[in-house]
Amino acid sequence: MVRPALPALADTGTVLELAYWPGIRSLAPTTLATALRTGDDEARSNGLTNLAAGTWTLGPWAWRDTVRRSRFETGEWFSVHHIQTPTGKSLRLYVNFERPAVRTRIGIDTLDLLVDLVVEPDLSSVRWKDEDEYAHGRRLGFITDQDHRLVEQARERALGLLQGRAGPFAGPWPTWTPDPTWPTPELPDGAAQVAV
Repeated sequence: MVRPALPALADTGTVLELAYWPGIRSLAPTTLATALRTGDDEARSNGLTNLAAGTWTLGPWAWRDTVRRSRFETGEWFSVHHIQTPTGKSLRLYVNFERPAVRTRIGIDTLDLLVDLVVEPDLSSVRWKDEDEYAHGRRLGFITDQDHRLVEQARERALGLLQGRAGPFAGPWPTWTPDPTWPTPELPDGAAQVAV
């Protein structure tokens, strides 16, 4: 997924926190965007097949429904997201396992590796999400053996940080709402060509 240059809430050089709110546009695989928009499980499965075969294309995707504060750490195989309603009610923390984010001249570039950890806002409970999709991605070869080893290490690391209340889990994530004076970030012209 290619994301536009979003408002950085914090940037230490190794930890980047970004903000998302309804209306922000990014680029995402078109079959995945269709599945998210329609809830069509077959489209989602076809999207994985296309990703594995390298026959996917990027298309526009607009963030909707929630506000999200996201934390990316250099070299880390997961990112952490605080998801809330537009009015500021915390819904969940979401640990997304992905290849390490790469900064580009048009934003950041990531590749979702399908499995996720959903955490209650007060850190009281967790549940794994999309493990069946992850297994399917492994069967298709989309998630290589090397990716799998690194994701397994990242899963252990994320759970260790969570249990130790360290790193992104050291304290409660504050609710956040975008400054109403901020313009909605836009992808630059030609972003789809740059991303390919």
